[in-house]
Amino acid sequence: MTSAAPQDLVVTQATLADWPVISGWAAAEGWNPGLSDGPAFFAQDPGGFFLGRIDGEPVSAISVVNHGPDFAFLGCYLVRPGLRGHGHGLTTWKTALAHAGNRTVGLDGVVAQQDNYRQSGFRLAHRTVRFTGTAPGRPAPAGVRPAAPADLAALTAYDSACHPADRPRFLAEWLTAPGHRALVREHGGRLTGYGVIRPGHDTLRVGPLFADTADDARALFDALTADVAGREVAIDVPEPNAAGVALAEDAGLRPSFETARMYTGPVRAHARERVFGVTTLELG
Repeated sequence: MTSAAPQDLVVTQATLADWPVISGWAAAEGWNPGLSDGPAFFAQDPGGFFLGRIDGEPVSAISVVNHGPDFAFLGCYLVRPGLRGHGHGLTTWKTALAHAGNRTVGLDGVVAQQDNYRQSGFRLAHRTVRFTGTAPGRPAPAGVRPAAPADLAALTAYDSACHPADRPRFLAEWLTAPGHRALVREHGGRLTGYGVIRPGHDTLRVGPLFADTADDARALFDALTADVAGREVAIDVPEPNAAGVALAEDAGLRPSFETARMYTGPVRAHARERVFGVTTLELG
């Protein structure tokens, strides 16, 4: 395709049928998207995904997923190699960002784009570090079990306490998606955390890993990875959670990638100390 001007770009909402294009580009960037992410992403906000096309051929993508009346999350910001530097990304960005309205928008920005995000009004909240390595295969501890359908209400409430917005539609799909394995941690009959492991293009992905304490988080991590000893696994840890960083390092994982969590405005109070692993860099 020859170079085209931004005015030749037509940006429209994407559908779930377009997800393989978007996730394929993300995989080519080394972002390692999950193999079954699409249905859960679109369940949260079917109108929150966009593709830019020239002569009908996709050249750019972005998602601006509304999580409620006050919060949205931006991700999947991509332009095909060879067509960058022509303004297609910015045109796609401006079109899609209008979908958020007056909501505070969050994102996990790659290093190369962080200055551009600052110019668009995003401010740093913290760094997030992806830790990657071989699953240690430690024995699964007591007090951890598979999530059951009857747990959905409790897990949704727990998730909402750890995230800037409620996301029940996303969570219902995320917990049961093909290849996803969801576990809960209990103590004294009370939920003290949950986690999910799923297959990615390059490695297994752990996320979320939400827990009351470091002991709860380690129990969940060990249970999630007990059956995949020797396989590559990755987890995205908010850098301010020193216990989460220590957990990853103790498991023999090493930093491989980093992003910056940034917001355009305030977000509701949530239990950041319980976030030992981010759910997904695309939707927060």
